[in-house]
Amino acid sequence: MSLPVFAKNLTATVVSVGDGDTIRVRTGNKTVTVRLACIDAPEMKQSPWGQQSSARLKQLLPVGQGITLRTIETDKYKRLVAEVFVENRSVNVSMVQEGQAVVYRQYLKGCSESKDSLLQGENTAKQQRLAFWSQANPVMPWDFRHRARVLTL
Repeated sequence: MSLPVFAKNLTATVVSVGDGDTIRVRTGNKTVTVRLACIDAPEMKQSPWGQQSSARLKQLLPVGQGITLRTIETDKYKRLVAEVFVENRSVNVSMVQEGQAVVYRQYLKGCSESKDSLLQGENTAKQQRLAFWSQANPVMPWDFRHRARVLTL
């Protein structure tokens, strides 16, 4: 059994927002891409949800915003996977509560501290049919990506 890697907190400044779950930040003297942990936002091609999610993240994390990252790991794309905090509020949880992203259950173990808030937030967003959840049959972002990959093969 491997021991958990203890999360490390980094302070950073937002440089740009890529989409609803990816940002670029400056920390120390380097710029890194950060994937918001434990959530998955609709893809940009999932119109209009992807654009709405990205626009909301830009509001929550304007360029120049100081943030704290609770880093979890580096993914296969060499992105830092982290929970993003403004003051003491998790932006990851906010995105889920507002229906702008869904809980990425297969990676939830990395967010032990916010797991309950994420799941409760998603439940409430679903019940209130907020944003992504206002669709009759929402296609989960991971299913959308998988289908897009299958179609291009």
